[in-house]
Amino acid sequence: MRVLLQRVSSASVTVDEAVVGKIGPGFLLLVGIGQEDTAQDVDTLAVKISRLRIFPDENGKMNLDLEKVGGQILSVSQFTLYADLTRGNRPGFSRAATPDEGKRLWEAFNAKLLELGFEVQTGIFGADMKVKLVNDGPVTMMLDSQF
Repeated sequence: MRVLLQRVSSASVTVDEAVVGKIGPGFLLLVGIGQEDTAQDVDTLAVKISRLRIFPDENGKMNLDLEKVGGQILSVSQFTLYADLTRGNRPGFSRAATPDEGKRLWEAFNAKLLELGFEVQTGIFGADMKVKLVNDGPVTMMLDSQF
């Protein structure tokens, strides 16, 4: 499982010109599910993300977590995080989970974040989405359950 996390001042996702998810300060999570991912990967990354101390404290040091700053989460499914670019110029996606499994695990990931006490907004799985964000910092981090 791969999550590209961006600390944001605000973010939104639009489908067919309608905003389907919108947050203020918090995390924009682009979530990719791979073929070998399991419920354990989902739980591990959700807990890790919930505890990341990457918001500035009163001294400007990354020392506060999402809960301390009252942040929100916007979770967007992103199978292209599993793009294989090793051959040619057209990406392959054979390492991504099947759509059914990807959706199941992405929904489980979002449910785990809710269970951990966070407000979670989402995009729509499999839809053509437009994502807008104001990256705060900028702070962008890649998390991978396999490493």
